[in-house]
Amino acid sequence: MSFIQVDTPRPGVTLVTLNRPERMNAMAFDVMVPLRDALRDISVDNTCRVVVITGAGHGFCSGADLEGTGMVPNIDGLKRTSIARRALKVLDDVILAIRDMHQPVIAAVNGAAIGGGFCLASACDLRLAAESAYFRAAGINNGLTSTELGISYLLPRQIGFARAFDILLTGRDVDAAEAERIGFVSRVVPDAELLDRCYDVADGLIGFSHVGVELTKQLLWASFDAGSLHAQMNHEGHAQLYVRLTTHNFEEKIAAWKEGRTPVYTDE
Repeated sequence: MSFIQVDTPRPGVTLVTLNRPERMNAMAFDVMVPLRDALRDISVDNTCRVVVITGAGHGFCSGADLEGTGMVPNIDGLKRTSIARRALKVLDDVILAIRDMHQPVIAAVNGAAIGGGFCLASACDLRLAAESAYFRAAGINNGLTSTELGISYLLPRQIGFARAFDILLTGRDVDAAEAERIGFVSRVVPDAELLDRCYDVADGLIGFSHVGVELTKQLLWASFDAGSLHAQMNHEGHAQLYVRLTTHNFEEKIAAWKEGRTPVYTDE
């Protein structure tokens, strides 16, 4: 049985499903290694314009697997400390793979997103939540820390430092309604409609130019690390000029508007 399922539910949309529902899609290495590899492969699939990540069953991802972690690859001859570092690198690489993908990545949070599952959702570019979804930074409740897989970097920038401190220090549950209110998810939808709503968002993105969407994702992430407003405006300006001067996308938009039709962007 494959713990990662990859489907094409609509043209241009790739659905990646964590497929271990009996364990609430926990982050065993048997799940995370093929997830990392699948994301890297999808990133260079030029027929894919948008990626949706979800979990099988009634949960998105429950974080660390408390019963069995699976096997960390390529650890022959290593001692415990080095194995631990390799294990963390595998999980970190999943988060970075999402960040590095050319395509926008939508988290379809269909239930519990706990610990590393919360981090996985935070790493995605967009998040839609089912009404039953909830988020928990579980590490603090388990005698560990809640700061893992980049969430201490991502969450404060996404919802503000005060809210992030509250959620990460207390380990309390954040339900879908609160997640929408504080801006962590863009919308909450009925459970049965979650994937279709994600596909609708994806269809909207596919209607824009390929290069425009890719550059917008890259520049939004670059803004996290921008040293100043001037520096980021410089990056934005060059990106806008690049698309404006090397394609006829803008002219196509004007022509389509005058002719009363939907624009077709070719990036040429």
